[in-house]
Formats: sequence, structure tokens, C-alpha cells
Amino acid sequence: MIRKHSLTLHGHRTSFSLEEEFWDELNAIAAERRIPLAALVVEIDENRDPRTNLSSAARLHVLARLKAAAQH
Repeated sequence: MIRKHSLTLHGHRTSFSLEEEFWDELNAIAAERRIPLAALVVEIDENRDPRTNLSSAARLHVLARLKAAAQH
């Protein structure tokens, strides 16, 4: 199920919608890296293609991370 999540990015509240499975993976990535979830989302936001929305960028980040892990 898709759920809207709210965070503060660069001092502004923003929200984006993600399936719970992607949200869980983002939390796992942040925990593995020992950084706050908000810091991870800021990184994703800063590195995303400006034509891509934050929800899609977050999904692509999770996908890339899982694909990289599968290759090791």
C-alpha cells in the first residue's frame, strides 16, 4: 500500500508517497549507514535528476542498492 511520508528537507516540510516496502528498505539503508533517515532522503534529493520526483528517486535508490548487494 502506498502511504504519504513527511520529512523536513533543507528546512522545508515536504511529503512524498512510497509503498511500505520501499520505506522499510530506506530505513534499513539508513540504519546500515548509521545516518538518520532524513539525511539519506536529503542525499537522494540532492543527487536526483531534476526531472525525477522524490518518490521515484527514492525507489530508484533502493533498487540500485539492492542490485549492488545482489552482485556481491
